[in-house]
Amino acid sequence: MKFNCGLRVWLSVVTVALIMAAMQLPHTAWADVTYGTFTKDSYGHQMDTQPAYTPFKMIGKDLAAPDPDHPGQYVASPMQKPSDVYISASDEIYVADTGNNRIVKFDKDGNFQRYYELAENPLNAPQGVFVDDKGDLLIADTGNKRVVRLSSSGELLKEYKRPESGNVPEELKFDPIKVAADKRGYIYIVTMGGYYGLVQLHPDGEFQRFYGANSAPFSFIDSLKRALYTREMYENETSKIPPAVNNLAIDDGGFIYTVTNGAAVEAEQIKKLNFQGENILAQYNKFGTVKQSFGEYNWYDIRYVDGITTPPQLVDVAVDPEGNFTVVDSYYTYLSQYDANGNLLFYFGGPSSAASSQLGLIKTPVAIDMNSKGEIYVLDSQESMLQAYRLSEFGAMVHEANRLTQEGRYLDSEEPWKEVLRLNEQYLPAILGLAQVAYKKGDYEEAARLFKAAGNDTGYSESFWQIRLQWFQARFSFFATLLVVAAVLIFLVNRLARGRTPRMIEGFSDRMDNRYVLFSQIKQAFVILRHPIDGFTALRFENKGGYVSACILLVLTGGALLLSEQMTSFAFNPVPPSSITVTSVLLPFLGLWCGWVVSNYLISSIYRGEGRFKDVFVGSAYALTPFILIGVPLAALSNVMTHAEGAIYDYLQLGMYIWLVFLFIWMVQSLHNYTVGETLLNILMSLFALIVLAVLIFLVIGLTNELLIFIHEVYQEVLLR
Repeated sequence: MKFNCGLRVWLSVVTVALIMAAMQLPHTAWADVTYGTFTKDSYGHQMDTQPAYTPFKMIGKDLAAPDPDHPGQYVASPMQKPSDVYISASDEIYVADTGNNRIVKFDKDGNFQRYYELAENPLNAPQGVFVDDKGDLLIADTGNKRVVRLSSSGELLKEYKRPESGNVPEELKFDPIKVAADKRGYIYIVTMGGYYGLVQLHPDGEFQRFYGANSAPFSFIDSLKRALYTREMYENETSKIPPAVNNLAIDDGGFIYTVTNGAAVEAEQIKKLNFQGENILAQYNKFGTVKQSFGEYNWYDIRYVDGITTPPQLVDVAVDPEGNFTVVDSYYTYLSQYDANGNLLFYFGGPSSAASSQLGLIKTPVAIDMNSKGEIYVLDSQESMLQAYRLSEFGAMVHEANRLTQEGRYLDSEEPWKEVLRLNEQYLPAILGLAQVAYKKGDYEEAARLFKAAGNDTGYSESFWQIRLQWFQARFSFFATLLVVAAVLIFLVNRLARGRTPRMIEGFSDRMDNRYVLFSQIKQAFVILRHPIDGFTALRFENKGGYVSACILLVLTGGALLLSEQMTSFAFNPVPPSSITVTSVLLPFLGLWCGWVVSNYLISSIYRGEGRFKDVFVGSAYALTPFILIGVPLAALSNVMTHAEGAIYDYLQLGMYIWLVFLFIWMVQSLHNYTVGETLLNILMSLFALIVLAVLIFLVIGLTNELLIFIHEVYQEVLLR
């Protein structure tokens, strides 16, 4: 009896604990949705998170229309290949039902209201719809090559056909597919394949300009052609045209968002344009949290076409009242949401079952819009319906915290961000939000820690600048005194030594040279820095270098490289510490160096080179000396520098690499007795041989792996039989 009583007490305690734990979690359970919700950490790694949006209804599955054969009766009239959705200021929903040549209107709850069909001048495959502040409908009547304006009652008010203007090129095909209007009444039209940008019309229909055109792709090869080709040759090249804008949206602030997709479009798929047509998403803010590429997906969803990864194919964008925008991807079927500055908040969705319809899962998304409550409506062309999503408790919490941050109310955002971080301790926007809170409060050490955890090198640099300033201000008198004392000591030492110190050092060096050959060979590295041609020549003809000294320099270079990677400040080397390992740093270095030695020796043997393999091996090691002398000190120096001194850091680093390049050039010239032209040609051929060698090694490794798999499968087959 006592045992049963104790058991009941224990079960009661456990039950109460579970209830209290459940009360601490958002009410939206992960099992409530049929898809995953994700975000990414500071290094682009996928992370699971709580559902940000939950599906709550499907709209448009049970449409009916009057039966022409039986007046007074209705027959099923489902949408056919719908292609656009727009939600008005009063939350009424309009869908461009392309296959049925009509516009379908639903009320704010998703109940059918009416069709717009324009009987006197029928629509023909309309692909876009927009409703202005007066309630007038603008319809991209694609099949009729026009845009029409209808009153809310369905009366035709105006037609906008191909604008008659000398500024409109003849090759422009005026096939409107999307349309929108700003608060001034200016109309923006997306035309099919229109790489000139949006067609902007005055409210009366007069052509104004092309707006928001994309830039034509321009690669490094194109820049070489422009530099080397004659005018006639360049004009004969195939013209490159910009990718066409495919969709648009306008937010409450009047900013116009354009959507561009295509197999070659991997950046700036979404642009947020101001009145001048400048993409403000591409402008850096104080903490450098700018994003150039949009549309998220998970690594296990990647698809390849001809061996090339296919990027997301964004088809539409919607903006909520707070400026957060959501994009929909027709290829990977994910919805990705970003804040007003383009920072990722979360993404959700993913592939759907082809055999059935599921709440929340989309098969062929073609359009998206949001109502005044922030609810998302996604148009599924294959299913001919709308899927509706509302914010979860977690999503609403993120939106509230982010809204306060966007408004500059950092202190007010602290508690909401802490609550978000309590629910998901690795949620990147929360870490960044709290970093900005700490910066605003003057807690720069905490801000630097959080910015580093968020992978934000610009914010880290800004915080460290403040830390350094405060540290130096607190110790200015000490350093001023130390500087004076050091100057006096240097003066006294110089007076007392009177030139004896250089002679003492020189005498010690001579004694070491006579006793230890290895010391003399190591010292030759410094001779090469001062007199490279003579120094490399001495390696070959005077035995001033050997395999042992070369290996010592190689070990020192590897150590310097490893220390440089580990010691460089996060402001100049923003990589996760876990990615810096002995293997990841030294294997590529040794592979590249050994490949160079082999390739250069083989090419030189064919191309009249006089150097032996030993000469190439030793000389290539000695040419790395600048990295040993500069790499580690530069890495240490970076820890007291910020981005404000980035030009100095870059200058020193670039100088080191230029020095290395020239030493390799002088090494090849001296060891093989080449002219300058022969030296450069030898280096180019050696680099080409290095690339060929790398390809062959990868092929051998791949084929060996396939052979081992085949042998293993044969072995397993024999065992089974």
